[in-house]
Amino acid sequence: MDQPVLEVTGLTIRYGSFEAVKGVTFSVNAGEIFGLLGPNGAGKTSTLSAVEGLLLPAAGRIVVGGNDTIKHPRQARANMGVQLQATSFQPELTVREIIRLYAGIYGVNLSNENLQEILTSIKLKDDGAKRFGQLSGGQQQRVSLVIAMIHQPPLVLLDEPTTGLDPQSRRQLWERMEYLRGRGHGILLTTHSMEEAEAVCDRLAIIDHGQIVVTGTPAGLIESNRDRQEVIQASRRGKITLEDVFIGLTGQEIRS
Repeated sequence: MDQPVLEVTGLTIRYGSFEAVKGVTFSVNAGEIFGLLGPNGAGKTSTLSAVEGLLLPAAGRIVVGGNDTIKHPRQARANMGVQLQATSFQPELTVREIIRLYAGIYGVNLSNENLQEILTSIKLKDDGAKRFGQLSGGQQQRVSLVIAMIHQPPLVLLDEPTTGLDPQSRRQLWERMEYLRGRGHGILLTTHSMEEAEAVCDRLAIIDHGQIVVTGTPAGLIESNRDRQEVIQASRRGKITLEDVFIGLTGQEIRS
């Protein structure tokens, strides 16, 4: 877990005169799940969009799999897979058809045996002929993650992938993330769930008002901030949690 698959250095993003991201620096290693947490409007989405190559930074550098996203954008994109919170795959296509379609787009040859192995690995071995629109939310997210990983990229971007899922589906997606981590992939995860961040992230960064407030392991952040007065005030159960640290550092005000 010492080889960065993503390096973000001094990232600055502006919308007109408004500076949404201010000199953000962090890295994601191979075989690591790295969480990016923050309130609404904190700069998470802008940061993720810049990593994806959808936004041009005003300053800073992003390197994906050794490729600068400005100097070598195609190579950088080829080294990442992206799973968004909402999927937009064709609902009338079957699961098999969708996987084959995107494998073809990425230039990946899939035999019938390979495809069946994929379906088995995501617990859809008997559902390949189902239309995508007939799947549950958790099943759709598992297919979406397969598509993001079809070309085996070093870096995977997961944007709130478990939002709206029931506990069983969420746990299955966590297991899939941990499986990918075990295979050496680096994962950048954005989530509003402190339980999720504490459960699956090796390290995480809290971003607020466009700046990284703190970076560390979930347990380390809890331990190093447990005596802060604002964190103690945020605690409602007597035991300091990651959510208490998050609220203590970013405030209790609801963001739009």
